[in-house]
Amino acid sequence: MSARAPHAAKQPPKIIVKKIIVEGGGGHHGGAWKVAYADFVTAMMAFFLLMWLLGATTEKQRKALADYFAPTLIELKQNSAGSNGLLRGDALQGRDNYPTMAKQTGTRSMTIPSGATGGDKVGTGSIGSLKNKEIASEDRKGFAKMKAEIEKKIRSNPGLTKLGKQVRFVPTRDGMRIDLMDDADYSMFAVGTTSFVPDAAKLVALVAQSIAGSENKIMVRGHTDSLRYGDPTNMNNWMLSSARSEETRRRLVANGVPESRFERIEGVADREPLIVKDPADPRNRRVAITLLYRQSKLDR
Repeated sequence: MSARAPHAAKQPPKIIVKKIIVEGGGGHHGGAWKVAYADFVTAMMAFFLLMWLLGATTEKQRKALADYFAPTLIELKQNSAGSNGLLRGDALQGRDNYPTMAKQTGTRSMTIPSGATGGDKVGTGSIGSLKNKEIASEDRKGFAKMKAEIEKKIRSNPGLTKLGKQVRFVPTRDGMRIDLMDDADYSMFAVGTTSFVPDAAKLVALVAQSIAGSENKIMVRGHTDSLRYGDPTNMNNWMLSSARSEETRRRLVANGVPESRFERIEGVADREPLIVKDPADPRNRRVAITLLYRQSKLDR
């Protein structure tokens, strides 16, 4: 603003400039806090979404979620049948890993040929299939029958009754194993040789007659104790265990077991002792005849 100059004075009027500064009012009119608040709300939404997913999904679905954020080709595809999304084409309430949306495609009709209906009781694979489970159940019944037959024949034969404790029947994941064992008082073979003693030869013939009618493949494995030979280049436990397995196979064939039934003939020396704490124990000397579980024709 300007003021009037005094009378009779030739001085220029004074000019006063007044500056008004408007402050921000404590910053509440700014926009930075809105960005921080939006970030906070987004984080909370993500947190509650995570909590919901943990409560609404199975362990398998949670693994799929984890693999999605750290994916590898193998892990992402191993349980899927044509889809590779976050849940591998499956809905949260779904039971199979197959596409459930109209826009997705899969191979359900190819991977489940039994009417393409799926479910818990469909399968023809070699692991866990119903067909092989039925065959294994039949085999176990057959093994029990053969075991009872062999034990009955041993008890009814006065010359073999004393060998009852030398025979052991062991269920294994491969089938039923029949162990013909030595002990401190009796040896199946002449010492250091592959020749059965007379009573042991009769026992092998009895076993052969009992298993000859089955269809199960056979594995024969020879075992020795840990005692060494003086000249290992001439004879050693590997050679002896393998030769005794082959001699057992020949005896079984001679007493009616078809040649085609034999799957493996092995000698493992003293590497699989029955008495682990004492590898030199005579009970470690044995021949194991294993009747193997059959497989369905689809798996051959």
